[in-house]
Amino acid sequence: MRLLIFGLGYTAKHVAARLEPHGWAVEATGRDGTLDFADKDAVQFALGKADAVLSSVPPDRQSGSDQVLADYGADLARFDGWIGYLSSTGVYGDADGAWVDETAPTGTGRRSARSEADEAWLGLGARVFRLPGIYGPGRSALDRVREGRANRIDIPGQVFSRVHVRDIAEGVALALKQRAPRGAYNLSDDLPCPQNTVIEEACRLLGTAPPPLQTLEEADLSPMARGFYAENRRVANIKAKRVLEWQPAYPTYREGLVACLAGSDSASLADGGLG
Repeated sequence: MRLLIFGLGYTAKHVAARLEPHGWAVEATGRDGTLDFADKDAVQFALGKADAVLSSVPPDRQSGSDQVLADYGADLARFDGWIGYLSSTGVYGDADGAWVDETAPTGTGRRSARSEADEAWLGLGARVFRLPGIYGPGRSALDRVREGRANRIDIPGQVFSRVHVRDIAEGVALALKQRAPRGAYNLSDDLPCPQNTVIEEACRLLGTAPPPLQTLEEADLSPMARGFYAENRRVANIKAKRVLEWQPAYPTYREGLVACLAGSDSASLADGGLG
C-alpha cells in the first residue's frame, strides 16, 4: 500500500511512522520528503501509484490559498483512492466555551482561509481530521516551561481542547484501515481545560514554580499567540470514537505530559495492527 503525503511536518511524520511498520510505503513532499512539491511530473507520477493521499499543508498565510488544491486539485478530483486532510478545530470559531461537534457551523471564526480549505477538501470526498492544539514529544508545555516561554494568562472561563500527536496518527491509521466514511472527524482529548492548568501541571512534573499570572496585555504576546486566546470552545470527539473506534491513548493532558516527560512516545508509535 502506498501513501502520498503533502507536507511532511511534525504531525505527518508521526502518521508516516505509525504506518510504515505495517507495510505502507510513504512518499512525501516537504521537510526531508522524497518529492519536490514543484516537480509536477514527479508528484503526479507518485499520485498515480498511490492508494491514499494525506495533506497536512495549511493555507498560505499571505494569500489564504491552499497550494495543494491550487496545484493538484484537478488531479485529486480524478483520484479514486482514499483522501485525508489535516484541518483545524479553528474552523468552528468562538463558541463561548460551549461544546462543538462536526455538525457545528464553520467559517465564523478568525480562520476563514482554513474554513474554506476544509470545505474544499470535504468537497473532494476527503476524511477531514479537525485538530485542536497539537502537542507531543518536543512540542509540549514541558518544553515551553524548560525554555522559559510558558505563560499563564488571566482569562476566567477560557478553555481549550488539545490532542497528542500520537493520537492523531492513530486516528488517521484507523480511518485508513476501516476505509472510514468521508466527512469530518474531530480528534481531540477528553478533557478541555484552561491552558493555565496544563502549564501548572508541567511545572509540577518538572519541580519548578509556575510563571506569574498575567493579563493578556502584560504578556505581550505575538499576534498569532494572542489569536490563540481569541476563541473559547470545547471540542467533542464522540463521532471519531463511534465511527473510527478511536480511543485516545492520552485522554487528558495529564497522561500526555507524563509520556512526554518519560520519552515513551516515539517507542509507541508503531504499536497496534492495521490488518
